[in-house]
Amino acid sequence: MRGGIERMLTADKRRTVEEFLAYIQDGDDVIVPLGNGEPVRLLDALEEHAGRFRGVRIHQMHAMKTRPYIMGAYPGQLQHVAYFLSGATRQAFWEGKCELVPNHFHEVPRLLRETTKASIVIARAAPMDEHGYFSLGTQADYVASFIGEVPFFLEVNAHMPRTQGENQVHISQILGYIEHDMPLYEAKPIVPSATDERIADFVAERIEHESTLQVGIGGIPNAILPKLMHLRDLGIHTELLTDGMIDLVEAGVITGLAKNTYHGKMVGTFALGTQRLYDFIHENAGVELLPVHIVNDPREIAKEDRMVSINATTEVDFLGQCASETVGGRYYSSSGGQADFARGARFAKYGKGFICMHATTKNGEISRIRPRLSMGSAITTSKNDVDYVVTEFGVAALRGRSIRQRTEALIAIADPKFRSELTFDAKKLGYLI
Repeated sequence: MRGGIERMLTADKRRTVEEFLAYIQDGDDVIVPLGNGEPVRLLDALEEHAGRFRGVRIHQMHAMKTRPYIMGAYPGQLQHVAYFLSGATRQAFWEGKCELVPNHFHEVPRLLRETTKASIVIARAAPMDEHGYFSLGTQADYVASFIGEVPFFLEVNAHMPRTQGENQVHISQILGYIEHDMPLYEAKPIVPSATDERIADFVAERIEHESTLQVGIGGIPNAILPKLMHLRDLGIHTELLTDGMIDLVEAGVITGLAKNTYHGKMVGTFALGTQRLYDFIHENAGVELLPVHIVNDPREIAKEDRMVSINATTEVDFLGQCASETVGGRYYSSSGGQADFARGARFAKYGKGFICMHATTKNGEISRIRPRLSMGSAITTSKNDVDYVVTEFGVAALRGRSIRQRTEALIAIADPKFRSELTFDAKKLGYLI
């Protein structure tokens, strides 16, 4: 009987690509998930038939694939609006072919509501279950905030894991769907360098039992997580779920039993990693994918008493200002959730926030600790929200410190060959006597 009901529901909403295109109108604002939520075939169809449309804007964080429309191939017809630059959009932005909207990740759903028509969401999903629900799989991000509010059109992919949380879309809430199976993109773990390992040692020794973690992707997070095997009852409340967390779960280190919210659950807003991660989150009752307006809200983050936020930056000045989305003053990414979690950890009862970076760049030629940020740099995390800054030379504790104390602490963790020069510059600025 259940199978019969499922077949009837499915047949009622299955559509062709041509039928999908009929739902897109001139002037529409189309919302697309980030990462593996990107519906490849539906976007292909929009490009193939770009001549039909006028003024259609496609809104997305972190696009996965460089496309002609992103590079401005269909002016006046399709336009890309980015909320975070990726390798697929960075060059287009530099050439003025797409737009970039500054944002904190947790505010993206609100921004889309207030500044766009939010005409339609197009997204990948796992196949429908026997109750008529599709799962957005590796995603909740900003699109889950629109379930039941904005029409959805889905691209069903049998490779998409079925996950739990507030990322379930009922068949009654969609205009239709097509089926298009293809393997998910895999982000292979970055092997930590020796410098990453030294930084990780400084961070790991400051993480306590029963802490709740937010970690990102990259060499430093990959070095930190294995160093936490001696701890007990860690929790996860993070925007991004990664492969590195799985070993800690399987070792019984991550239990979530000390969490104040979503007790016993790993909470995230999207997952990106290898097939091992996608297999791990598939039908895993211990994983909750929630909309970003919940996961990244500093007020929600602060409910965890021992919240630990771990992020990276490209430059820090003597005041403690972190430029994490520009490189040498040129835009490279966007704010993402760094400020969300830095503030949330500051509000938490025993919270700690770590901003990590290599002390130098350009093969050791340039110090990342600077008197002033590079011209054109965007401040991602303000001086008032930064807690600890960590390099391979140590840890600078900035919370509650004066400008003189901050300057001294940051110079102490700079590469030794730059410390005299930095001290000279600090005296010129009047920060040191």
